[in-house]
Amino acid sequence: MERFLIVTNDGKDVDHAVTSKVKETLEKAGKICTLCQKDAQKNIRKDTVPEELDCAIVIGGDGSLIEVARLLWSRDVPIIGINMGTLGYLTEIELSHLDDALDQIIKEHCMFEERMMVEGIFEDGKKDIALNDIVVSRKGQLRIIHFRLYVNGELLNSYEADGVIISTPTGSTAYNLSAGGPIVEPTASMFVITPICSHALNTSSIVLSSEDEIEIEIGAGREGSQEEVFVTFDGADTVVLKTGDRVRVRRAEAYTKIMKLSKVSFLETLRRKMKGN
Repeated sequence: MERFLIVTNDGKDVDHAVTSKVKETLEKAGKICTLCQKDAQKNIRKDTVPEELDCAIVIGGDGSLIEVARLLWSRDVPIIGINMGTLGYLTEIELSHLDDALDQIIKEHCMFEERMMVEGIFEDGKKDIALNDIVVSRKGQLRIIHFRLYVNGELLNSYEADGVIISTPTGSTAYNLSAGGPIVEPTASMFVITPICSHALNTSSIVLSSEDEIEIEIGAGREGSQEEVFVTFDGADTVVLKTGDRVRVRRAEAYTKIMKLSKVSFLETLRRKMKGN
């Protein structure tokens, strides 16, 4: 690995001390480093990302790493994160071990994990992609939404809820977990469907094969009124749907490649991260 993209969350590494250290260490070892540029809204400027990349290093939290994963989803570029957030399930490197981690990266003493991504396709042909989850949620005032969920063309269930989360294994420790869904080993291939504040007693999470195709149809509101909902990808891109609209969800052909330096198991990481929470 010779060419690195360094992406910094400016709100985490305020003085860019960590960023500077990473860049200087890699360049001293003869590596080529590009600092990611952002616009006035703190969004990554895609035009500043080099065409030739061997690795992306993200300095921030899990949200920052997910942003980079969505940016590079079609490029097969491994990503590793330096944790400056809170729990950090995705950002492996802690600041206390930064020197050792950079040495491992330089020597290429690393492993790679392929993480499943999920794709949402709308009736007009537009599509978007997520590493963590696709969430359908209410728009506007506090009220439940009505929707029907189909799997491979067959009606699975009708829901009255605040929304629904369709999570990948990677996203199972995010919004899905907060909504009462199960935790899944992150390299697995499956969907977890978890209703948000369902107005029923028998609506537990459902785990489906990654080969299944899921479709969500937005139902009418009270007395047949038209409803509007948000469909959100990894908490970022949002599309508005109305009563009668549908979105299809399936496994994406692309995947996120996560670089791993430690052989610590997911269970051990989970036990350490969740201790006291």
